[in-house]
Amino acid sequence: MQGSCLCRSVTFRVSIDALKIYQCFCSLCQKQSGTASNLATIVADSAFEFLSGEEQITTWVKDTGFTSHFCKKCGSPVPNRLRDKPYYWVPVGAFDGDIKGEVSSHIYTASKPDICLSDQVEQFPEFPDGGIDSHIRKISG
Repeated sequence: MQGSCLCRSVTFRVSIDALKIYQCFCSLCQKQSGTASNLATIVADSAFEFLSGEEQITTWVKDTGFTSHFCKKCGSPVPNRLRDKPYYWVPVGAFDGDIKGEVSSHIYTASKPDICLSDQVEQFPEFPDGGIDSHIRKISG
């Protein structure tokens, strides 16, 4: 499976058959992703390879040791070595194309916002008809 940042400056490959994905609801992951949670996987060094763009990666380190690696050009979160462990943290959204895997755990659920996908809410397989202006009017009240 291959992946990249949004501008495709950073590219990588993961050599495993299926991902074991975790969904984290901690406040750091919420801030880092800008969403209610972060979907990621942990991959052994031996199964991970940067293909291009490592020089485009910049890092922010919190005093606790939490790190956030992202592309200098587009700001997308990108894979990074998991501290001093022989593993890489890989954001699931960075994979290109179809992903093979399953969510195997939800962590920090005590921090989970009271928001969920509901069958009672209108769902669209692609952007709804009417374009962005129509959608903005609908969700902005």
